[in-house]
Amino acid sequence: MMLPAMPQTPVSGEDAGVVALTPSLRAGFPPAARVRAKAEFARVFEGGRRTADPRFALHWLADDAPPRLGLAVSRKVDPNAVGRNRIKRALREQFRQLRNRLPGGAYVVVARAVAARTDNHALRLAFEQLLQRAGALPLPAVAGTMPPADSPASPDVAAPQARPETPAQ
Repeated sequence: MMLPAMPQTPVSGEDAGVVALTPSLRAGFPPAARVRAKAEFARVFEGGRRTADPRFALHWLADDAPPRLGLAVSRKVDPNAVGRNRIKRALREQFRQLRNRLPGGAYVVVARAVAARTDNHALRLAFEQLLQRAGALPLPAVAGTMPPADSPASPDVAAPQARPETPAQ
């Protein structure tokens, strides 16, 4: 009885069915987008603007470099590495999506214990709101029927007419 021949090992990625991502499809987090050096963390903590909420404290030091993110999630926040990494992953992904809308500078996020009990969607939403409160992101446009208070009324809307006073009897 003859054994079937072993399949030949693919020579190229194309033969193996491997899909290589083009740079436009690759949405990574390059080292240039990270705050990693202890000296840079110290500089941000000393000279940056601080904004906080119950889940995070954001330290932002504006400069001419592209936006960079530093994360500090200690064992006090979550003793399990899985939980700390989940928090960092959620923040990193939200920062990656917002990065092109942010002004240049170093952003350092210090997580607090409440973050460990918060789901990923709420973490990302809280981080975006914190960036807005810090002034790094513009506030979202409010949809409504009234013009904004600081803009003049449109010319086709007539100004309200004052009622004529009637003499009291």
